[in-house]
Amino acid sequence: QVQLVESGGGSVQAGGSLKLSCAASAYIVSRCGMGWYRQAPGKERELVSSITSAGATSYADSVNGRFTISQDSAKRTLFLEMNSLKPEDTAVYYCAADVRDVRSGRCYTKYWGQGTQVTVSA
Repeated sequence: QVQLVESGGGSVQAGGSLKLSCAASAYIVSRCGMGWYRQAPGKERELVSSITSAGATSYADSVNGRFTISQDSAKRTLFLEMNSLKPEDTAVYYCAADVRDVRSGRCYTKYWGQGTQVTVSA
């Protein structure tokens, strides 16, 4: 069973930066992409950013231009560099890995990390 372990969360003031990391414990078979999600208190979990195995990236409008997702496939590690942080970025950030279903060919989220807290104060 693959485990995803996030690190790098913490408390910063508005305008500050943090870099999150997500390390996979083993090779993920049929991996087609990975992503960062976040969940603020009282809100639903939302997709922040994703990256395909080929390196194509996407971002939520709320973080576009401030956050950068990247991956080191050799080290099985996913990163999220967060700059110009705002209080509304406060949330628990989760790493997720998508795999391709053999029969349908579709990608679906199979693995989740335990989350890391990011708190941004005004």
